[in-house]
Amino acid sequence: MTTGSIVKRGGDLLLATAGLVLLSPLFAAVWLAVRIVLGTPVFHADTRAGRNARPIRILKFRSMREAFDGAGRPLPDAERLGGFGRWLRRSSLDELPQLLSVLAGDMSLVGPRPLPLAYVPRYSPRQATRLEVLPGLTGWAQIHGRNRLGWSERLEYDARYVEMRGRWYWPLIDLWIVACTAVLVVWQAATGRGISGPGSATMEEFRGEFLP
Repeated sequence: MTTGSIVKRGGDLLLATAGLVLLSPLFAAVWLAVRIVLGTPVFHADTRAGRNARPIRILKFRSMREAFDGAGRPLPDAERLGGFGRWLRRSSLDELPQLLSVLAGDMSLVGPRPLPLAYVPRYSPRQATRLEVLPGLTGWAQIHGRNRLGWSERLEYDARYVEMRGRWYWPLIDLWIVACTAVLVVWQAATGRGISGPGSATMEEFRGEFLP
């Protein structure tokens, strides 16, 4: 590991541990609220692409209710995502369990957001550079619009972040992203902007709209 990687990992461990300790009452309150409103399971587990496309398991607090049509298929996200689930997403509280993935070394506090494994073969060579670093709780794309961005623009921000890796100011970029995220979480919780993609309750699937 390079010196920069060691420093980044040390910062992840320190801040993730502090976050889990300080936010433990909030963690418990959200767990109880999900248990009461949505029932079990409280957590939603998903497999995503980690560094070098290695499969990783991430946890979120469940925000959608179980609801199916007559054929037993899950209803569209917009119909399963009620007021409580929308609030969880607007406040980003559903992401809290991913601090455990940071402690485990599967994620970093800052990096491209972990996306489904199915997207990996759809990336252009430039977009695939996002897999060269650990995925993060927040990142360069998140502070520039989050889900309001189209896929091409969002993945380009990820590629730009990876380009900055190893430069002397990289730790300062990470600190800037963390600071901006703290402000944006409050702003997005109040306005709801950036939480879902245009015309979607969540985010439309990436189908390989490659950059020129």
